[in-house]
Amino acid sequence: MRETPEELIQTCGISAKYGFLPDTDPLQRLPDIYYDPWEALAENLPKLIANDAVRSKIDQLPILGISQLHTDAEWRRAYVVLGFLTHAYIWGGERPAERLPPQLTCPFLAVSEHLGLPPTATFSTLSLWNFGLQTPGSDRTSPENLRSLVSFTNTKDEEWFCMISTAIEAKGAPLILTILRCIQAVDDHNDKLVLSCLQTLTNGIHEIENLLKRMHEKNDPQVFYHNIRPFCAGTKGMAAAGLPNGVFYDEGGGRGQWRQYSGGSNAQSSLIQLFDIFLAVDHYATGGGDIRRPVSQYGGAGPKGYLHEMRNYMPRPHRKFLARVARMRNLREYISRTTTSTELQAAYNGAVTAVVRLRNSHIQIVARYIVMPSRSPPAQYIVQRKGANLATACSTQQHAGEMDEDASVTRQLHGTGGTSVMPFLKRTRDETREAMMRVS
Repeated sequence: MRETPEELIQTCGISAKYGFLPDTDPLQRLPDIYYDPWEALAENLPKLIANDAVRSKIDQLPILGISQLHTDAEWRRAYVVLGFLTHAYIWGGERPAERLPPQLTCPFLAVSEHLGLPPTATFSTLSLWNFGLQTPGSDRTSPENLRSLVSFTNTKDEEWFCMISTAIEAKGAPLILTILRCIQAVDDHNDKLVLSCLQTLTNGIHEIENLLKRMHEKNDPQVFYHNIRPFCAGTKGMAAAGLPNGVFYDEGGGRGQWRQYSGGSNAQSSLIQLFDIFLAVDHYATGGGDIRRPVSQYGGAGPKGYLHEMRNYMPRPHRKFLARVARMRNLREYISRTTTSTELQAAYNGAVTAVVRLRNSHIQIVARYIVMPSRSPPAQYIVQRKGANLATACSTQQHAGEMDEDASVTRQLHGTGGTSVMPFLKRTRDETREAMMRVS
């Protein structure tokens, strides 16, 4: 007897109502007073950063163990708090810190290993597990109803940036079951249900795009670029920002190692990657020269593409779920080889087009929030941090190349994940478009 879609998501720790978000609201604080030293710093993080006191305060912390963490919610809260403290420590000074002290390294490595996540601030840190409701029981799909629990800047801009992503995850949650039902409908040769599922998916992706396009409502591009984005940066591909070797995670007693991680990125959203997997959108790893090598949606030989690598930054159950769906996916082959229904072909293309539109909207947001601010001095109302960070590095690269063609200069801009941001996003958009079928 085959597994139902509802049984599959339950097995993989995914909520029928909220998708990749937790079923219950995240903890606002770890309940055991043993962890009060962490929570006190997290609560006052914006002030500590503004006063250049965050590193000295963290250096004074005791090295806390993980034995007092019991529930999933507690492990997640610990991961969020330690992720924020880690990035505040690394990026909260005139120069980035090349060493992470044992006070953070030791517990963060242990918590990350338990959750199957890297010890860095990921999409889970910023959006999946870092939200509360303005009013108990309110709708998670409306960003106005959400608030950040931990913040680098305590600005509405940062909260809106993170909560738009949270609301998108909530809005897209019903589409997970839609996709699984569509896969089963293909197995059953139920064209009517396949068509209905594709139409539901397309409409749902349009709703997600509409949410994404609300980013401008409460997030100032100047505030985002100069004050928020630098703290979301990872430690990989950040030589220009002052971390040529990444960061040394000091475990004390002469132990530790240099580590490099991507920062928090929407590429780590399991929901968005699920769309690609289901629709059989092939992305590529770019090798030497102009060679593009297809990346298997699940494992496979050859170099990993960035999107595939980002699955290592997803919670372990979500990663396993994507792997299972990749093994089950059957839609494109069914439509192209088994059915002659032009209606199904058009519906499939409609879903692919919806993802293309979503990625186009993302590109427009990146242009407004990263490319344009990098080309001009900070606005007068911006309190710019001194020293090296992702904002100053990108702006310096832009100004150094101002005599070059705009496209050449834009290629130098790096995202928080360490990629050349605009070429990557445009290539991903174009690869999505390539999945469209020729309607017979």
